[in-house]
Amino acid sequence: MTYYDEISEGYEELHKEEQLKKIKLVADHLNVKKEDKLLDVGCGTGLTTESWNCKRYGIDPAPKLLEKARSKDKVEYKLAPAEKIPYPDDFFDIVISITAIQNFEDIEKGLKEIKRVGKDRFVLSFLKKSDKRDFIEELITRLFKVEKILIEEKDEIYFCS
Repeated sequence: MTYYDEISEGYEELHKEEQLKKIKLVADHLNVKKEDKLLDVGCGTGLTTESWNCKRYGIDPAPKLLEKARSKDKVEYKLAPAEKIPYPDDFFDIVISITAIQNFEDIEKGLKEIKRVGKDRFVLSFLKKSDKRDFIEELITRLFKVEKILIEEKDEIYFCS
């Protein structure tokens, strides 16, 4: 059982407020159209997925978090890790991953998968205090074209193409 499966009962109590703040900040800087297809990598309970007015998809490797996923009638959720995204190349207009990258088993492989399934709009955030911060920053700047970086209370948020 993963850490996130273990805390699934209280996950939103622990993280809801801070995640909603991040999504509002991202939404202020990301133009999402109704016809866009958006993938949320590391979607957890769907809190960061349901906020968007477009076609939404979410993946997460923690089955107990996905059991609690919101808006299941409006969002397609799949149990999958970032390193093996079950969608074809260039399928999504937008791919987001909010505060999840530092938890990927293989960060480089996960970011390459995000790039593979996305077209040209990516929002990638990770914990500033992560001991993997420098490695994640280096990978993002190598694999993506960074358009903007926002430094939030707990996260660094990269808007990329």
